[in-house]
Amino acid sequence: MPETTTPRLELQTDDGTTRVRLLGHWTAARFAERGLLGQLQRGLAGVQRDAAWDLRQADQLDHVGAQLLWDTWHHTEPSRLELLPPQRAVLDRVAEFTCEPARPRTRPGLRTRYLGLGEAVLDKLHALGEFVRLTGQLAINALRLARAPHEGPWRDLSGHLYHIGVTALPITALVGFLIGVVLAYLTAKQLRQFGADAFIVNILGVALIRELGPMLAAILVAGRSGSSITAQIGVMRVTDELDAMSVMGISHSFRLVLPRALALAITMPLISIWTTFSALAGGMLASDISLGITPTFFLRALPQAVQIGNLVLASAKSVGFGLLIALIGCHYGLRVQPNTQSLGAGTTSSVVTSITVVILVDALFAIAFQNVGF
Repeated sequence: MPETTTPRLELQTDDGTTRVRLLGHWTAARFAERGLLGQLQRGLAGVQRDAAWDLRQADQLDHVGAQLLWDTWHHTEPSRLELLPPQRAVLDRVAEFTCEPARPRTRPGLRTRYLGLGEAVLDKLHALGEFVRLTGQLAINALRLARAPHEGPWRDLSGHLYHIGVTALPITALVGFLIGVVLAYLTAKQLRQFGADAFIVNILGVALIRELGPMLAAILVAGRSGSSITAQIGVMRVTDELDAMSVMGISHSFRLVLPRALALAITMPLISIWTTFSALAGGMLASDISLGITPTFFLRALPQAVQIGNLVLASAKSVGFGLLIALIGCHYGLRVQPNTQSLGAGTTSSVVTSITVVILVDALFAIAFQNVGF
């Protein structure tokens, strides 16, 4: 390479003032030469802080060269700097996108922690208020649908009935069957010790029909369909479809929340019954193998062991589970910010919150209706 293109410094001292003049090509291609970058860094480090800089004689200056100078100046432009307009544009861009060095993390004080706790509480209260508002809006939309059924989003409802209900049947049947098998085998070992083999029908019937069937189905639907609802609405936020609906005057709650809530309220009792029957089938098979209780005896003893009130209570719980899963999924979906990180965090929070609420509400039902079905 010609000597005239080699990046170099010329230092002149005039009346106690150091003038630094840049020459050659200050580009990444020239810095790649062996030892050249280290020499320039050592030369720049020896320049005084109050020196006057002249960049006009530099034939080329790219962003790598500008970054080298900007780091030498400690991210502050010298008071005496002469340069050409193109060089000014490159330096301004480097200054704009240069990140400040990370500061050492300090332990927050008591006041900072107190303010952080208050901020978190206010954020949760605000989110709770939005959820209550969404629930009220759903009730208003249900009345609107009852008054004008021809305006309802029936096509969306039918699609959600298929995707939420029909496509969930295989996985819920499989999991329910396996849970029934496991529960029957564990119960059989204990009952065999006391010679109470026939009571396995009572235990499996009440446990699966009243509690495990509805809760297991709700947990599976929350993880499967609840996350899907949040992701669908969140993607609409990322792609600005929600804003487009607002501009066109289309209600988010009527066209997005209502059909999903109705679909889950309709399908959850059916999925719950389907999961319960699958679990009973697994328990019946395991009982026949482990205790010799035939399926005929199991089916005849089941209506006497489990009253119809348990099935009614389980179906009523499932309707509530479906509405809560739909509302939570839509709530977190509408809160998603237009970026992928918020979408992932919202989907995760939706699933965790849905499962937690399902278990909490099931516990409340168990306490409130402990005398029903016995």
